[in-house]
Amino acid sequence: MAPHCDIEYSVDVFEYSIQRFWSMLAHYHGQIWNASEFARSFGVSDNAVRNHLDVLSAALFVRLLPPWRENISKRQVKSPKVYITDSGILHTLLNQRTRHDLEGHPKVGASWEGFAVEQIINRIQARPEECYFGSTYSGAELDLLAVRGRRRIGFEIKRTVSPKITPSMRQALKDLRLQRIEVIHAGEDTFPLEAKIRAVSLSRILTDLDVLG
Repeated sequence: MAPHCDIEYSVDVFEYSIQRFWSMLAHYHGQIWNASEFARSFGVSDNAVRNHLDVLSAALFVRLLPPWRENISKRQVKSPKVYITDSGILHTLLNQRTRHDLEGHPKVGASWEGFAVEQIINRIQARPEECYFGSTYSGAELDLLAVRGRRRIGFEIKRTVSPKITPSMRQALKDLRLQRIEVIHAGEDTFPLEAKIRAVSLSRILTDLDVLG
């Protein structure tokens, strides 16, 4: 094979690898990162794929939410949750061209969650190092936890017009010592659910969510 053909072949392989990486990443959107699965797929080390993920994160194509680990245990999650920051890129990678297509896709909930995460973080003006997902020793979880000094605000994201309190929310409120939990939902109104837990419409976060103080 001529030298220029070798170069063309290398470029094609590189482009195919990048395309595969992005495609796999799209299917991990909203899930906990599994470096080993990516590494096995590409025949490289866990560190190699994590380095590539970190590059995409630094370029703001990907958001990584690390777990908040106040009570460290062997069973606790250590890997971050992964979100593609641009919903349009995500839908293109998933080959979802219309809203009708997306409504029937298993990633529709994760897509909505990722979009909401970005809007919340931008609204409350939280820095990347202040953003986590909640994971407690008792198994309670939160989609987003914003921490600044002693201030801790939890966010649960529900693609529903009738948000309800779950036992996990109450447990997270206690275990993570939160000032409050905001349940971001797809309805039109903002209203209290109980003490320290409020339902907030995604369409009203600019007026109903405060900047992280």
